[in-house]
Amino acid sequence: MGLRPVDLARRAGISTQLVRNYETAGIVPEVPRSESGYRQYDDVHLQAMLTFRALVPGFGHETSTRIMQAVHAGDQALAFRLIDASHAALHEQRLATDVASEALGEAAEEFLDGVPVVNGPDLLVGELAAQLGVRTSTLRVWESAELLMPVREAGTKYRRYGPLQVRDARIIAMLRRGRYGFDQIRPVLDGLRQTGSTEALRAAVAERRAAHDRRTRAMLHGSALLHDYLGGDR
Repeated sequence: MGLRPVDLARRAGISTQLVRNYETAGIVPEVPRSESGYRQYDDVHLQAMLTFRALVPGFGHETSTRIMQAVHAGDQALAFRLIDASHAALHEQRLATDVASEALGEAAEEFLDGVPVVNGPDLLVGELAAQLGVRTSTLRVWESAELLMPVREAGTKYRRYGPLQVRDARIIAMLRRGRYGFDQIRPVLDGLRQTGSTEALRAAVAERRAAHDRRTRAMLHGSALLHDYLGGDR
């Protein structure tokens, strides 16, 4: 039985404009038209839309679109490669989180109770950037976000980073490599500065790992619907 765009939109939980967008993007298979030119959607198009929407939380909009495009182009091998690449990328993120957790723990322990165990000279912005492997502009972005607070020289106004600022910069750099956002980093730094506690740090790492788990579950759900859409075990 044919489905009107409004029927398809209602059953897929989207707008009629998205129905047209999905068709244009190749997210659904080619839509035949009646002799009078009306689109003739059916349950296959609905299943394609539901499959795509299930893929997005785990694989992202762009990759999910490419997966569905590959399927409808008859290139299942490409679709499988895209899925494998996403799983591999998530695995790498998990490993990065593990490394960041270990490194961050070591960095935090050096500054318990706000007292640096290892002293060192103040660093200029270029020196700190080189030590962290980032651009000087990146340090200024962190400063604008009020994550990093260097001291300014009275005469030259040069930025100088003492041991505590260097610690903060190291932690920010590690967390950014682990794809933590500024709002996730801020409580970690606040906890270290105010109490020397690593509780916020552990909470941030735990939440990152929980996010990885949620994405894995979403990938499994989307992959299951894609499996059915491809014809199951046929």
